[in-house]
Amino acid sequence: MKIKQLTLYTHLLEEEKLFQTSTLGFPLINETAHSFSVQVGYSQFKFVRSEEKNIYHYCFLIPCNQLNPSIDWLKKRLDIIEITTGKFTQKFDSWNAESVYFYDASGNLAEFIVRHNLQNQSEDTFSTNSIIGLNEIGLPTKNIISTNKKLSNELGTSFWKGDKLRFGTNGDDNGIFLLPNYLIKTKWFPTNQKIETAPFQAIVENDGIEKKIIFENRQLVIE
Repeated sequence: MKIKQLTLYTHLLEEEKLFQTSTLGFPLINETAHSFSVQVGYSQFKFVRSEEKNIYHYCFLIPCNQLNPSIDWLKKRLDIIEITTGKFTQKFDSWNAESVYFYDASGNLAEFIVRHNLQNQSEDTFSTNSIIGLNEIGLPTKNIISTNKKLSNELGTSFWKGDKLRFGTNGDDNGIFLLPNYLIKTKWFPTNQKIETAPFQAIVENDGIEKKIIFENRQLVIE
């Protein structure tokens, strides 16, 4: 599964535009008085102005051999989240992956992840152009089983890693919905940031078929 488009809502539109286009350096591809879009590898990433503060967790996929170069690149631009004293990365052995975390201008938890199963090495110097695409979006739920079932039935995706009580995932290495049960798992690792539902839209591609995802008022619609 690939996340081809993702739309989030922010109360700090101008600040977020500066962060995405200047700090991270993504090219601006569309802008109105109420929104902007940037190109992130194969993904289009859109932010829309909102009167409410919404908090998300999303993730960028980078080449599997470029975690350390990406950290050096990030440190020149922003503050990386320290997981424990002197430790800035987290390995996920069952995922065969490793991540580094930071906040965007809206206070969302963002992440760079390497997924070794993809074997997508690059010998290029790490830059904005090295970022392959959007790889994860948080989809908090009160019922992982029913949410996973809807995604699987309507997208053709599968439950991936985790469990179906506290924290699960749907998708594959190329793209994943994070499914925390926010009644049990209340904070996004590795922070104290509360897990809350927030509206988003996405277009995902699975097995060559694109579907639109609408998540609003804790209701999931797939078209």
